[in-house]
Amino acid sequence: MSKRNSKEAKTAARERLRLERERQAKRAKVKRQAVVAGSVVGVLALAGGIGYAVAQANKPEYWENAQSEKLVKPANTSGENGTTVTIGKDSAKKTLAIYEDPRCPICAQFEQAVGSTVDKDVTDGKYKIQFVGATFLDDKLGGEGSKNALSALGAALNVSPEAFLDYKNALYSTKYHPEETDDKFKDDSYLIKVADTVPALKSNTKFQTAVKNGTYDKWALVMSERFDTDSEKFKIQGTPSLVMDGKLVNGSNGSVPMSVADYETAIASALKA
Repeated sequence: MSKRNSKEAKTAARERLRLERERQAKRAKVKRQAVVAGSVVGVLALAGGIGYAVAQANKPEYWENAQSEKLVKPANTSGENGTTVTIGKDSAKKTLAIYEDPRCPICAQFEQAVGSTVDKDVTDGKYKIQFVGATFLDDKLGGEGSKNALSALGAALNVSPEAFLDYKNALYSTKYHPEETDDKFKDDSYLIKVADTVPALKSNTKFQTAVKNGTYDKWALVMSERFDTDSEKFKIQGTPSLVMDGKLVNGSNGSVPMSVADYETAIASALKA
């Protein structure tokens, strides 16, 4: 599971929580658990229909505790709290900010359709990209996969910008990206399995230890706060969203461009502005 063996977690209540979650995941593939009144664990699974829904009285205790942990910034970041993740050639005059939630299915579609074009543009020096991660789907759907995957992305970024991009592409790929209601990214073992498809991360013990220990969990929470602030500033309605020079970059239909042709047209216009 994605719960870490932190100092704060070494209590009987936390151990019971971890064991209960592991048992439920193996036996019934329960999608989500609710933590109520500290050490009381309520597991609510709703089957049938279009999926599941979970009533949750409080945020998971682990992530509440992570708020007070010491912030560890990944390498290759800058700015306050290390939430500025800029990748590209220094000679590129423009920067495209990309806002994504790891669990977001539309983000996955965008990356699968347009991601290679973005990567090529950055390699060619047309512009730099700045990644801003969101985790609002955890709150909306119940779960912690967005936060956990964002933390793992921080671990990949600590290895190198290239490892970060390759890992992000793998997480959003058709093979590994789950349905948004399937909280697969909450499992460290699954995140490591995906990482093993990335040469720089395959069997990388430093990366794996960071994922298992939650080294960048606090950073993921701070990054999510950055998304919330930028959302208000730039009137971002959801993910994925693209912003260049403080303005949303939209396609012909008024929303994020989801095809290469539409994207290239939108970007060309933004670069000229």
